[in-house]
Amino acid sequence: MLALVVLVPAVRSWRSPTAWRRARLRAVVATAAALVLLAVCWFLTHVVDLFGVALSPVTQMWVAFAGAALALAVTAIVQGGRWRRTLAIVLVPAAVLVPALGINVEFAKYPTLGTVVQSNPWPAYDPDAAPLDTMPDAGIVRTVEIPGTRSHFDARPAVVWLPPAALVRDPRPLPVVLAFSGQPGAPGDLFTAGRLAEPLDAYARAHDGRAPIVVSVDQLSAPGRNTMCVDSRLGNVATYVTRDVPAWITANLPATHDRKAWGLAGFSQGATCAMQFVTGHPDEFGAALAVSSELQPIDQSPQHSADQAFGGSVTRWRAAAPIAQMRANGLGGHALWLTAGSADREFSENARKLGAAARKVGARVEIGSAPGSGHDWNTVQWSFRSYVGPFADALSAAAP
Repeated sequence: MLALVVLVPAVRSWRSPTAWRRARLRAVVATAAALVLLAVCWFLTHVVDLFGVALSPVTQMWVAFAGAALALAVTAIVQGGRWRRTLAIVLVPAAVLVPALGINVEFAKYPTLGTVVQSNPWPAYDPDAAPLDTMPDAGIVRTVEIPGTRSHFDARPAVVWLPPAALVRDPRPLPVVLAFSGQPGAPGDLFTAGRLAEPLDAYARAHDGRAPIVVSVDQLSAPGRNTMCVDSRLGNVATYVTRDVPAWITANLPATHDRKAWGLAGFSQGATCAMQFVTGHPDEFGAALAVSSELQPIDQSPQHSADQAFGGSVTRWRAAAPIAQMRANGLGGHALWLTAGSADREFSENARKLGAAARKVGARVEIGSAPGSGHDWNTVQWSFRSYVGPFADALSAAAP
């Protein structure tokens, strides 16, 4: 409505050709700005592949609205009288805020205002804290520092969820899940945007407080760095995840040493990492829940990926793909849950291809489609609500 007021001439000027020429100019500028930003969205997603996924039509619509509103406001400030300039100045923050809120609804990245400025709101884990005499009703989320003792990987703090059964005196060993957020992202995203603690608490309540310990691990070291989850000049991520992290968990948490009861979970780039680790180390992980996984670790293009993390060898890059590793190592006795948003055609097809390949080498596979969502946190939340239960069941059944 505010944009229309800025665009349309005042009532007293309706008969003025000059006023209507100015209105037409504002409309042309707003439309041109919207089209330019749509072209930029297309270029960034289909040519540069800046985000690794295509922006959804809804997101592109909000970007176009933002550009049109900002262009309209600037034009009105230049052209208009005092009242129109005042309204245009008010339009500027609205032109940024409203589309941002719309895009956030689409991606469900920030559930509260606090998560915009703080992605990790939990206190540090205290290994010396006194155990509880009675089991609490819910688990706890804590921040932990896991050093890269062997890998020397510069990881950010991890986030751990401990079920009620882990908080009492002399707890029985529990299954473990290593989880990975997407890129860009941080370990806390799975608990803030993904709301992972909610289905975990529900599972624990239904199983006498027992559930897998979940450790959301940093596989990036910085929000926008795509390490592709291998040992490379970008960091020894594979050694960190498969050696340093398990060593810290078994030394500090009531975790089972039976690696069949260890699983992996992740979203987007993090799901790709989960698939790489379960297929590359099938003796160390028994199950995986992968939300919107890629078919291979990828950064812009095969050659760029190879240059970044595989010593320039596209052959080595191809060999690191989950399907290639499945064929080399097998997945007999493993369980996989592969999901994607129903509106996310590319990653839904990825789930089907990964699932078909995994079945051929002996894995038990279930493929899920989050209704009406795309490559976003709505899909993650649906996937966790739908499959944390059977995922935890499979790991618990493998625990001694």
